[in-house]
Amino acid sequence: MDLQTLKSILTIGETVAVEFKRCGNGIESDTYESVCSFLNRFGGDLFMGVLDDGTIVGVPENSAADMVKNFISVVSNPALFSPTIYLSPKIIMDEEGHKIIHVHVPPSAEVHSYKKVIYDRVDDSDVKVTATSAIAQMYIRKQNIYTEKKIYPYAQITDLRLDLLPRVRQMAVNHAGGVHPWKDLSDEELLKSAGLYGTDMATGESGYNLAAIMLLGKDDVILNVCPAYLTDALLRKVNVDRYDDREIVRTNLIESYDRLMEFARKHLLDKFFLEDDARVSLRNILAREMISNVLMHREFTSPYMAKFVIEKDRMYVKNANRAAGDGFITPDNLEPNPKNPIIASFFRNIGLADTLGSGTRKLYKYSKYYSGRNPKFREGDVFQIIVPLDDAYSFDYNLEKTDSDNTSLTIDGSPANAVGKNCASANPELDSKMELKIRNNPEQSGTSGLTDQEFIVLQYIQQNGRCTASDTATLLGVSSRRARTILSLLIKRDILKKRGNARNTIYIQGEKFPLELD
Repeated sequence: MDLQTLKSILTIGETVAVEFKRCGNGIESDTYESVCSFLNRFGGDLFMGVLDDGTIVGVPENSAADMVKNFISVVSNPALFSPTIYLSPKIIMDEEGHKIIHVHVPPSAEVHSYKKVIYDRVDDSDVKVTATSAIAQMYIRKQNIYTEKKIYPYAQITDLRLDLLPRVRQMAVNHAGGVHPWKDLSDEELLKSAGLYGTDMATGESGYNLAAIMLLGKDDVILNVCPAYLTDALLRKVNVDRYDDREIVRTNLIESYDRLMEFARKHLLDKFFLEDDARVSLRNILAREMISNVLMHREFTSPYMAKFVIEKDRMYVKNANRAAGDGFITPDNLEPNPKNPIIASFFRNIGLADTLGSGTRKLYKYSKYYSGRNPKFREGDVFQIIVPLDDAYSFDYNLEKTDSDNTSLTIDGSPANAVGKNCASANPELDSKMELKIRNNPEQSGTSGLTDQEFIVLQYIQQNGRCTASDTATLLGVSSRRARTILSLLIKRDILKKRGNARNTIYIQGEKFPLELD
């Protein structure tokens, strides 16, 4: 690792994949706890000789080589680490001559324990895992199998809703343009063709699998197999502490989709929008992608309750997930990872979903038309999609105003291209400084609740990924004390997160960071 990369890591501070340890008197137990948690999560980098705030103090110069040997001895000792792991620490020397021991810990396909205790990584902390359900979920996350394929040898065809199959056939035929293999298959043949009946090659058991039960099972059968399964649909626009409307959905995935889509139609505006001279429903497109995702890609063995929530300025879905990483997903870094390929294939056959990865791109495309802003996707043990809402925004209305009156609004003598309270800019080349002057009014920007100063700070962070108190003071022309006050208020509202300490403190996007500011 070069010194420039090291400086960048130290500036950002500890994260889910970075841990600092002082190790002034040798390697202590909490260092190995971090190694264990990295192995059990997504891997990470451990730096010994660094304080929690990122300050380099170095390990004792004459002890560095012995510390490396002791470290290797501990992680390869089956009495301490189970299973053992081979790691190769590196000694790095900074510009001032301090020695740092760097260990890169890859993610492991096994569940590891240190001194017979399992640790997991949560944000920048190492957490003991003692609950049986949490340990089970960890094993599921590590497995290269899909829980949807679990065979239930005593499940019978009578446990399934065969009355749904005529509709399923017709949906498949319609989606395929009139010809589909399922059209002429018997019920049993259709179920086998869809992968809902099979044989577990490890145990030799044959029967209907979890995918079959979730897609077509009777309600009491689903409850027996997955007692915690449900999707909670909530409307929170007036009574945000509780809800304005609620529907708890516990039925099979086919009818769950119908009920959740009806909930969306009931509470979301169907704004006028033309695509290639034909009207399309932005509301239905967005709801379809979000709802099909929360139904198809969830981890059904988890007790986490899936949610579909509509609020005043956003709607979101959350579901338990067997995560392949941690962080935000964009079309640029998207690496499609099927969670339940049998269920996903069934949904694609009947037209309720498209190819893997297309949903992300569709949401990015049509969310911009619906609210003028981009969605957010968060990968983790709980997968989350957030789509912004703005009832006052109309893409087509904006185009009409731009075409009919290109100079109806001016800022500092320059045309604003109809950027007003009810519409956002249709001109992608609009001067950014002029746009900021228009948009730093919370009412005009649709980013309600932000002051002008807060909006400018958030725009800076969106463009640069982070900021410091010094950056904020310079940007706003205020004192350092006032800058820290502004940043603290944004942290309290979960709009920003703080990383590092003292002179290495930086501020990054938080859970409630506005989805689109430019």
